[in-house]
Amino acid sequence: MAALSRIGGRALADLLPDLHSTPGPVYASLARGVTALVLDGRIVTETRLPSERELASALGLSRATVTAAYDSLRADGFLASRTGSGSYVTVPAGSEPRPSFARWKLRTEDDTDVIDLSCGALAAPPNLLPATVGEAASRLGPYLLGDGYEPAGLPVLREAVAARFTARNVPTRPDQVLVTNGSLHGLDLLLRLLIGPGDRVVTELPSYPGALDAVRANGGRLVPVPMAPEGGWQVDQLQATLRQTAARVAYLTPDFHNPTGALVPAADRREVLRTARQTGTTVVVDESFVDLGFGVAERATAELDPGVITVGSLSKPVWGGLRIGWLRASTDLVHRLAALRTSIDMGGPVLDQVVAALLFERIDEIAADRIRQLVPQRDALVRAIADELPDWRVTVPQGGISLWAELPAPLSTPLCMLAAQAGVVLVPGSRFGVDGTLERFLRLPFALPAERLVEAVQRLVGVWRQLDGSGLAARQLVVA
Repeated sequence: MAALSRIGGRALADLLPDLHSTPGPVYASLARGVTALVLDGRIVTETRLPSERELASALGLSRATVTAAYDSLRADGFLASRTGSGSYVTVPAGSEPRPSFARWKLRTEDDTDVIDLSCGALAAPPNLLPATVGEAASRLGPYLLGDGYEPAGLPVLREAVAARFTARNVPTRPDQVLVTNGSLHGLDLLLRLLIGPGDRVVTELPSYPGALDAVRANGGRLVPVPMAPEGGWQVDQLQATLRQTAARVAYLTPDFHNPTGALVPAADRREVLRTARQTGTTVVVDESFVDLGFGVAERATAELDPGVITVGSLSKPVWGGLRIGWLRASTDLVHRLAALRTSIDMGGPVLDQVVAALLFERIDEIAADRIRQLVPQRDALVRAIADELPDWRVTVPQGGISLWAELPAPLSTPLCMLAAQAGVVLVPGSRFGVDGTLERFLRLPFALPAERLVEAVQRLVGVWRQLDGSGLAARQLVVA
């Protein structure tokens, strides 16, 4: 297996801690430092490391010290070497992530005391949908005269989505819109059409697990690029990866990224889009959270580059049970996707689409109500973590529905397992990566009422103390 990208000696040296600050041989500190960077997702797997000579020069160490560190990494399964290809980071065999079904296994009608933080989505707005469904039903008559099959979506909804884009300075015609059963459905259709087995797909790290699973299911090869520690894109690294990998597709979420909540500035988007055009990479932008910004917003990515394909849905601002999403692309691509869709299904539910078209008339009002609900819930969760778990690091998100917490030890999976016994359902950080790493991180949605979020943190305190004293923190954990 060839390396997908390369990190230079100076760049690696800048990421490493002081190698002389811990007891023991320097080579062991260097090996531990590289391992920690891999497990935290700051160096992605299949990244080629600098030569021993180059890294020794950058660190001011002897080549023998670096050689010993590389030998230790190989012995632990974190480094692989091939003649002519150099040495690249990896993870121990058997560490591929598996889809998490914990939420579905644990939920029953009697689980009233379970606090479910496994899903970043809100309950339906009170009273909104029953009234809208009633109005939609009264308008259903003309549609009943046809066969009900609309692979591209009802014209009335395509017009509403197109008008929404146009109002955001992205001129759009209805024939550029494909209505889908949620944003993930749109992404899956795109992947079916655009990639073949082994084609590379660039993603952020961390990223939405459903999207990662969709890439794998369609035979794509994931190429993750770590997000910046302070949030947002590492533009230079993302550009370098696009140039080095000849990726067919880049799946990106610049608007209130899932799971970090980061908002990528327009200038950074423009630089990455320019490189993607040069490399012939199709950029797919997920706008599922675009309407949930807490007082901040950026220009639409498709305004910066009309060639961008945009997917979105009503699942986050309205309700996940209303399976309405959309895809904005060229007219030709929409026609091809609609034809492809007929091999899978013949279109979405007509009633739901009429409901969605009515909801678009009030979408700004609905989103404003959601934001007024989410901000106090976010603040309550942030305060509870600061008070009860002060050694957890949290960046307050600029929008979206979740926090991305950094734990002081790589214990995300054991924490989730014990938390379930305490009645709190969580998803470990490793589900948002591609290779079982990110065990130092945890997604915490704030979609529930504030009092339930505070109670969840209080339950986690005891679980965390139990883990913290277990000795597991000293192990380098990769999820198998």
